[in-house]
Amino acid sequence: MKRNTRYNRSPRGGQQNNAARPAPQPRPEAPKAKSQPTSMEIELPPVITVRELADLMQRSPIDLIKELMNAGVMANINQQIDYDTAAIVAEDMGYQVIEHAEPEPEEEAPQEATPVVTRKRREYTDEEARQLRPRPPVVTILGHVDHGKTSLLDVIRQTSVQASEAGGITQHIGAYQVDVNGQRITFLDTPGHEAFTAMRARGASVTDIAVLVVAADDGVQPQTREAIDHARAAQVPIIVALNKIDLASANPDHVKQQLADLGLVAEDWGGETICVPVSARTKQGIGDLLDNILVVAEMSDIKANPRRNCEGVVVEGRLDRSRGATATLLVQEGTLQAGDSIVVGTTYGRIRAMFDYTGATLDKAGPSTPAVVIGLRDVPGAGDTFVAVENERKAREIAEQRAEEQHSKSAGSAARLSLEDVYSQAQAGKVHSLNLILKADVQGSLEPIRNSLQQIEIKDLSVSFVHEGVGTIAESDVMLAIASHAVIIGFSVGVDPSAERLAEAEGVDIRIYDIIYRVIEDVEKALTGMLEPEYREVLQGRAVVRQVFNISRVGLVAGAQISEGRGLRSASAKVMRDGNLIHQGRVSSLKRFTEDVREVTTGMECGIGVDGAKDIQADDVIEFYTRELVQ
Repeated sequence: MKRNTRYNRSPRGGQQNNAARPAPQPRPEAPKAKSQPTSMEIELPPVITVRELADLMQRSPIDLIKELMNAGVMANINQQIDYDTAAIVAEDMGYQVIEHAEPEPEEEAPQEATPVVTRKRREYTDEEARQLRPRPPVVTILGHVDHGKTSLLDVIRQTSVQASEAGGITQHIGAYQVDVNGQRITFLDTPGHEAFTAMRARGASVTDIAVLVVAADDGVQPQTREAIDHARAAQVPIIVALNKIDLASANPDHVKQQLADLGLVAEDWGGETICVPVSARTKQGIGDLLDNILVVAEMSDIKANPRRNCEGVVVEGRLDRSRGATATLLVQEGTLQAGDSIVVGTTYGRIRAMFDYTGATLDKAGPSTPAVVIGLRDVPGAGDTFVAVENERKAREIAEQRAEEQHSKSAGSAARLSLEDVYSQAQAGKVHSLNLILKADVQGSLEPIRNSLQQIEIKDLSVSFVHEGVGTIAESDVMLAIASHAVIIGFSVGVDPSAERLAEAEGVDIRIYDIIYRVIEDVEKALTGMLEPEYREVLQGRAVVRQVFNISRVGLVAGAQISEGRGLRSASAKVMRDGNLIHQGRVSSLKRFTEDVREVTTGMECGIGVDGAKDIQADDVIEFYTRELVQ
């Protein structure tokens, strides 16, 4: 840590509960709904994709997919449809269709602003691509505390799972599936956005869709904003569940205005964000929410290869007294089978037994299927990846290799982005923006800092804000920084000890300021390559002075014993007396008896000379320091 001392559709949200709702408040500058064309002429080629047709009509792809579904045609956003099908749907949506005599030159459709966010996808060979099959979407529910995330999950789960469950191991297994009209949805039962981001920070890009729960009577709260930032950083589509819609104090229009201010404009306000009114208490809108999840999943064209070598991620791990190490695994590719040998993080094992989310025995688990497995040597951590290998011997070899690599990485500190190296990394083409997490003491400080930083214009480099908020820098901020390769800027705020420890371990750059122009100055210097490297003092050891000798032509030499750490000939020294600094200088000499040495360790006696020292007494403490470049 560095401290500057200078100073996103289907049914439009389902049935509204208007009976118990107060009159909506006027919403200033609410986004205007898109005007829909009527009797507009369009030319259609013999074959066109759903995306191209939506662009041609200037309509949302989700609306188009719904119309196709109503016509009995199941198609995703990239699927081709023939002229007759396209013409029927277009005419139903108010357009006059003209058939084009010649196929138009194929052009890449522009990317419209939809709730579907394109993420970096796995690359497949042509053979593997032919084996891709649709898989259930993986959904994580996020939101502010007490807005009903747990209640909503419980209701969703109860809609599909019987009250009496076998095995008794379904409680808190971390993941489960529900069936919706013959289609499955996988839900990750995580304790909020911190766990969600922790998994991303460890390289586990698991979630396909994020459901943001916002209480209709309470509106957007600090953790709501954080959840939005975390979902955006993960580049997943967001569906808003307006919970507690049954309450008399519910004001959905007010909430939609708050969301619009954050860039999530509801569909009925002319935007692209799916907002579904629900009630976990009355179960209102639950079916609509699930239907919308399936629509977004259909648009996202979520697929995997069930035939390739199995791999996936750990949702959670625990130690069971009777079963030993157990883990909830989420299969991402391939098919996991009982008896498979797997490597999980830095541990391994052979699957002795496997259970589904109801506790029933599983023989195999395909993509997006959660499975509780028994047979691992140790308990893995959430976010650890796993892969199936040919035998247990091979699994052990890979696990040991991973452990060595992890140790080496830890010893050398994680290579994260810092202000000092952003310019060099940009020159090397490794980064194109400086990602920042901004925390301040009050809301009034955030806006001027953000606006000032956004005005900095540097060729090929920009400033991007991953998250901003008020209050102490917390562990969740560091997790987000790890996952997003961001630098944390703190203005007149402290840092939680746990966050500081995590940042130091993971190499996250935290900068603390109390003067705004220093923030601007340092960021601008970083973007132009002018920021000077920062060094810190690292305590290497302490020695207690037993005797003092005054040697001619040499000066004072302290006869001392190393009480902790080590004494180094190449270090700087501080002479401390009763906790106060008496003198500071380079170590001029370090001897064991009559021999010059480079290092003396704990418990050894030695003679120490310090440049310029004029006053050293018995019982003084000499501290050895080295300077290290702050990464």
